[in-house]
Amino acid sequence: MFVRVVLTTLVLLLATNIFGQSGRVKKKAEKEKTKKTEKNVGYVPTQSVKKKTPDTGAKVSPSPTPTRKPDDDLINVESALVPIPVSVIDSLSGRAINDLDLKDFELKIDGLVVKIGELFRSESPVRLTMLFDNSSSVTVAREFEQKAGIKFFRQVIRPNKDLAALYSVAGISQLEQPMTKDISALIRSIKSFAKPQGATALHDGIVEASNYLEDYSGRRVIVIVSDGQDTLSDTSFDEMVKIVQESNCQVYIVHTNEFENFKRTGSRDGSANIRGLAAERRMKTLANETGGAVYSPIDERELDAAFARISAELSQQYVLGYYPEEELKDGRFRTIDLQIKTRKNLTVRSRKGYYVSKK
Repeated sequence: MFVRVVLTTLVLLLATNIFGQSGRVKKKAEKEKTKKTEKNVGYVPTQSVKKKTPDTGAKVSPSPTPTRKPDDDLINVESALVPIPVSVIDSLSGRAINDLDLKDFELKIDGLVVKIGELFRSESPVRLTMLFDNSSSVTVAREFEQKAGIKFFRQVIRPNKDLAALYSVAGISQLEQPMTKDISALIRSIKSFAKPQGATALHDGIVEASNYLEDYSGRRVIVIVSDGQDTLSDTSFDEMVKIVQESNCQVYIVHTNEFENFKRTGSRDGSANIRGLAAERRMKTLANETGGAVYSPIDERELDAAFARISAELSQQYVLGYYPEEELKDGRFRTIDLQIKTRKNLTVRSRKGYYVSKK
């Protein structure tokens, strides 16, 4: 009897182990199958990066898992790729330069010239999240921000190519509209926002948006409509910038602080408090580190001009593909220096570096 019990127990344990392994194998197989069937237009940022959450934990609300459909015209890239979105502007005329080839670029990583693997044109799709400041600090610019968001989606999102999602940011970040190509749905979400109130956890919201974009291939873009002030986040500014860089995101900012000053004082150069000036510097640093830009319109005319520039830039960008060779997996930051070696009087804007995965 004792032997029978022992044998029965062993059989049950063995069966449990087999089924447990079977479940894991099936899950892995399904994941690999999805990876193989999912294709990507232009390029796939394939750096192996886990969801980033600061050690202290960010005050962000859970976001629904995005639903994705494989696109027929996407090409999967198996090897590690560092995507480098690049905007090249004529320094004299301000006109975007869009007739460059691979031979025109010189890329340095940590000061050493390296080979650029590929050059992709701006036909690759944009996967974008907009962070819409809905805290009490932007009450003065409330209507202005709504118009900014609505005009942005109408001017920038290309039908049947680009996708966008919408977050509101106050004490927490809330995914108001999951990733969609439906511009009308995005506009309805903006118009349905509650009255601005509460503190601003902007850094935490940017982390949430970066993590959300990691589930999507293509050019990852974050657009922030805000005065840039953060009063609540657990995430420090430096932590947030690192997470954005690890997620291969490019950040554009419609900064509303000058508009608020103009409304209060009647002058673009009106008085600004110390907190506002510090927030402005942080936003410029974030955009500069990721290859984006900051725009500070004070009226609808300047707002239209700002969005026209963002739209033109996204439609005329280059994306350079750099494939590191035998790179040490040390988690360090690698600096990027990109120049045009064949022409003069050109302004080049790109990300300032990337983090190497430790795996």
